[in-house]
Amino acid sequence: MDLIKQYIIQSLSAASNNLRLSTEKIEVVALLREVIVRSEDLPNDIKLMKKITELSTLAIRLNEIYNYLTQGQIDLFKLSDKFKEHSQFLIKDLSRMLDTVNSNNFKKALEKLNETREAESSAKEANEQKKESLSIDLSKRQPDESVFVKSETEIIKEKIILEEDKDEESLFIQNYESEILKPIKPIDTLLKDLLKNEYNPEDLWNYANLMKTNGELSAKIGFEIISNMHRILSKSLLLIRTRELMPGREVVEALRACLIVIVAVVKGKEVDITNYLNRAEEFGKKIQSIKIKDTI
Repeated sequence: MDLIKQYIIQSLSAASNNLRLSTEKIEVVALLREVIVRSEDLPNDIKLMKKITELSTLAIRLNEIYNYLTQGQIDLFKLSDKFKEHSQFLIKDLSRMLDTVNSNNFKKALEKLNETREAESSAKEANEQKKESLSIDLSKRQPDESVFVKSETEIIKEKIILEEDKDEESLFIQNYESEILKPIKPIDTLLKDLLKNEYNPEDLWNYANLMKTNGELSAKIGFEIISNMHRILSKSLLLIRTRELMPGREVVEALRACLIVIVAVVKGKEVDITNYLNRAEEFGKKIQSIKIKDTI
């Protein structure tokens, strides 16, 4: 087993050891460990897991850990502290997943993962065969036939689109993503206006309520990280409105970090957002004890 898999497996073990697990939950953790150990393409499998409802939240965290281990230089002197931090984050994410699945529906989620992986593999193989057949005598191919040549990405995209048309849950996720992303740019503009002291207090009230609503929706479908970012934004906007929190550069950058995490997670961006996530969560802890005055 390579070092990256060992790190992730040990992080999961450390997290699970901090939870009181039933026999069934222990089985689920064992199945998850087996998926990681047997994976022949771990980054792609984690990416596919993010598309499966039961696995998505945990997969987001695993993706952050994988990016930390593979992007940039690792400071070995801080590796132990980073391992503890990753394990600590995994406790909440693993607990959340274990509370929403049992061994049966977790196995079904893994079957869905295998099916998606096989579909990708078949699409890739078909595309390679098509490329090979085309390369035999490309000069004789009629120009208008090019419209029928599909790339691997197009084949997979068509499969996903057709499946979503038949899958109400996927349609719901599409609508969810649209609603979550809709207020991001207006709020980002509002944050910039706060620094210039050019804003409408009613906008703070309206967006705070919208963030609360979207956060509650995210929590219901298991997107804890997204939900937490919304809670921080909602409370902060109300605190700014009642002048219990002054919108200086540090506060605005922390709130923009929340927006960045939301967009990156919802869109599945393959970038390391650890610094933004840490900044947002640290800020959330700082305002936790501040009580909101009556805003009616």
